[in-house]
Amino acid sequence: MTLECSVPPGTSIPSYRDGNLAAMAGSGDVPPLIEDRLRAVCLGLPSAYEEPAWTGIRWRVRGRTFAHACTVEADNPTSHARVFATDGPVCVVTFRAPAEEVAGLISSGFPFYWPGWGANVVGLVLDGQTDWSEVAELLTDSYCVQAPKKLARLVDRPPAHPAQAS
Repeated sequence: MTLECSVPPGTSIPSYRDGNLAAMAGSGDVPPLIEDRLRAVCLGLPSAYEEPAWTGIRWRVRGRTFAHACTVEADNPTSHARVFATDGPVCVVTFRAPAEEVAGLISSGFPFYWPGWGANVVGLVLDGQTDWSEVAELLTDSYCVQAPKKLARLVDRPPAHPAQAS
Protein backbone atom coordinates (compact mmCIF):
# COMPACT_ATOMS: atom_id res chain seq x y z
CA MET A 1 0.00 0.00 0.00
CA THR A 2 1.32 3.45 -0.84
CA LEU A 3 0.16 6.35 1.29
CA GLU A 4 1.21 9.88 0.53
CA CYS A 5 1.25 12.92 2.77
CA SER A 6 -1.46 14.95 1.15
CA VAL A 7 -4.38 17.28 1.54
CA PRO A 8 -7.86 17.23 0.01
CA PRO A 9 -8.17 15.80 -3.51
CA GLY A 10 -6.99 18.08 -6.27
CA THR A 11 -4.40 19.81 -4.08
CA SER A 12 -0.83 18.73 -4.67
CA ILE A 13 1.99 19.43 -2.31
CA PRO A 14 5.71 18.87 -2.65
CA SER A 15 6.85 15.77 -0.81
CA TYR A 16 9.95 13.80 0.02
CA ARG A 17 9.13 11.61 -2.96
CA ASP A 18 9.54 14.63 -5.23
CA GLY A 19 12.96 15.25 -3.70
CA ASN A 20 11.78 18.70 -2.61
CA LEU A 21 12.88 18.88 1.02
CA ALA A 22 12.93 22.68 0.90
CA ALA A 23 9.14 22.67 0.53
CA MET A 24 8.68 21.07 3.93
CA ALA A 25 7.53 23.17 6.89
CA GLY A 26 9.79 24.71 9.46
CA SER A 27 8.90 21.86 11.82
CA GLY A 28 11.05 19.67 9.61
CA ASP A 29 8.72 17.12 8.19
CA VAL A 30 5.04 18.12 8.08
CA PRO A 31 3.95 19.54 4.70
CA PRO A 32 3.08 23.23 5.06
CA LEU A 33 -0.54 22.87 3.91
CA ILE A 34 -1.23 20.16 6.47
CA GLU A 35 0.60 22.05 9.20
CA ASP A 36 -1.38 25.21 8.40
CA ARG A 37 -4.72 23.37 8.64
CA LEU A 38 -3.79 21.81 11.98
CA ARG A 39 -2.40 25.10 13.27
CA ALA A 40 -5.62 26.95 12.44
CA VAL A 41 -7.61 24.58 14.64
CA CYS A 42 -5.14 24.18 17.48
CA LEU A 43 -4.12 27.81 17.93
CA GLY A 44 -7.78 28.85 17.94
CA LEU A 45 -8.16 27.18 21.34
CA PRO A 46 -7.63 29.10 24.61
CA SER A 47 -4.00 29.27 25.79
CA ALA A 48 -2.88 26.73 23.17
CA TYR A 49 0.62 27.05 21.77
CA GLU A 50 2.82 25.14 19.37
CA GLU A 51 6.39 23.99 19.58
CA PRO A 52 8.75 21.69 17.73
CA ALA A 53 8.61 18.10 18.92
CA TRP A 54 11.33 15.42 18.71
CA THR A 55 9.92 14.95 15.22
CA GLY A 56 7.26 17.10 13.64
CA ILE A 57 5.31 19.66 15.61
CA ARG A 58 3.03 19.56 18.62
CA TRP A 59 0.33 21.70 20.14
CA ARG A 60 0.03 22.04 23.90
CA VAL A 61 -2.00 23.60 26.65
CA ARG A 62 -0.39 24.22 30.04
CA GLY A 63 2.45 21.82 29.22
CA ARG A 64 0.19 19.00 28.05
CA THR A 65 0.29 17.87 24.43
CA PHE A 66 -3.12 17.58 22.79
CA ALA A 67 -1.96 17.11 19.17
CA HIS A 68 1.27 15.98 17.53
CA ALA A 69 1.81 15.81 13.77
CA CYS A 70 4.72 14.20 11.97
CA THR A 71 5.66 12.32 8.86
CA VAL A 72 6.41 8.64 9.30
CA GLU A 73 8.81 6.92 6.94
CA ALA A 74 8.27 3.24 6.12
CA ASP A 75 11.71 2.27 7.39
CA ASN A 76 11.38 4.22 10.63
CA PRO A 77 11.27 1.81 13.58
CA THR A 78 8.68 3.87 15.49
CA SER A 79 5.41 2.46 16.68
CA HIS A 80 3.65 4.55 14.01
CA ALA A 81 5.52 2.80 11.19
CA ARG A 82 4.74 -0.63 12.62
CA VAL A 83 1.00 0.06 12.53
CA PHE A 84 0.62 0.14 8.76
CA ALA A 85 2.63 -1.16 5.84
CA THR A 86 3.66 1.56 3.47
CA ASP A 87 6.39 2.16 0.93
CA GLY A 88 6.31 5.91 1.29
CA PRO A 89 6.01 8.69 3.83
CA VAL A 90 2.73 9.00 5.73
CA CYS A 91 1.56 12.09 7.63
CA VAL A 92 -0.12 11.36 10.93
CA VAL A 93 -1.55 13.29 13.83
CA THR A 94 -1.95 11.81 17.29
CA PHE A 95 -4.43 13.20 19.76
CA ARG A 96 -6.23 12.37 23.01
CA ALA A 97 -9.77 11.09 22.83
CA PRO A 98 -12.40 10.94 25.55
CA ALA A 99 -12.19 7.49 27.19
CA GLU A 100 -15.60 6.43 25.91
CA GLU A 101 -14.61 7.13 22.28
CA VAL A 102 -11.15 5.52 22.06
CA ALA A 103 -12.24 1.94 21.30
CA GLY A 104 -14.75 3.07 18.67
CA LEU A 105 -12.21 5.21 16.82
CA ILE A 106 -9.48 2.58 16.85
CA SER A 107 -11.78 -0.30 15.93
CA SER A 108 -13.14 1.64 12.95
CA GLY A 109 -9.79 0.98 11.27
CA PHE A 110 -8.01 3.05 8.68
CA PRO A 111 -7.37 5.98 8.92
CA PHE A 112 -7.48 5.56 12.73
CA TYR A 113 -5.02 3.45 14.69
CA TRP A 114 -3.57 2.99 18.17
CA PRO A 115 0.04 4.20 18.11
CA GLY A 116 1.10 1.89 20.92
CA TRP A 117 1.15 4.14 23.97
CA GLY A 118 -1.36 5.88 26.21
CA ALA A 119 -4.80 4.54 27.00
CA ASN A 120 -6.48 7.53 25.37
CA VAL A 121 -4.09 8.24 22.48
CA VAL A 122 -5.37 7.74 18.93
CA GLY A 123 -3.50 8.18 15.66
CA LEU A 124 -4.99 9.42 12.41
CA VAL A 125 -3.43 9.15 8.95
CA LEU A 126 -3.79 12.43 7.04
CA ASP A 127 -4.28 11.81 3.33
CA GLY A 128 -6.36 12.95 0.39
CA GLN A 129 -9.48 11.48 1.96
CA THR A 130 -9.11 13.31 5.28
CA ASP A 131 -12.30 14.90 6.59
CA TRP A 132 -10.91 18.16 7.95
CA SER A 133 -14.14 19.00 9.78
CA GLU A 134 -13.77 15.73 11.68
CA VAL A 135 -10.11 16.52 12.39
CA ALA A 136 -11.14 19.89 13.85
CA GLU A 137 -13.71 18.20 16.09
CA LEU A 138 -11.25 15.51 17.22
CA LEU A 139 -8.53 18.04 18.04
CA THR A 140 -10.99 20.23 19.92
CA ASP A 141 -12.07 17.20 21.96
CA SER A 142 -8.41 16.35 22.55
CA TYR A 143 -7.78 19.86 23.82
CA CYS A 144 -10.71 19.54 26.21
CA VAL A 145 -9.35 16.22 27.50
CA GLN A 146 -5.94 17.76 28.23
CA ALA A 147 -6.82 21.32 29.25
CA PRO A 148 -7.67 22.40 32.77
CA LYS A 149 -11.45 22.42 33.25
CA LYS A 150 -11.44 26.22 33.48
CA LEU A 151 -10.01 26.49 29.95
CA ALA A 152 -12.04 23.59 28.51
CA ARG A 153 -15.24 25.40 29.58
CA LEU A 154 -14.27 28.32 27.34
CA VAL A 155 -14.47 26.18 24.20
CA ASP A 156 -17.61 26.46 22.10
CA ARG A 157 -18.78 22.94 21.43
CA PRO A 158 -21.97 21.60 19.92
CA PRO A 159 -24.49 20.38 22.50
CA ALA A 160 -24.32 16.70 23.41
CA HIS A 161 -26.61 14.32 21.60
CA PRO A 162 -29.67 13.42 23.72
CA ALA A 163 -28.31 9.87 24.11
CA GLN A 164 -25.06 11.29 25.55
CA ALA A 165 -26.63 13.78 27.92
CA SER A 166 -27.01 12.66 31.50
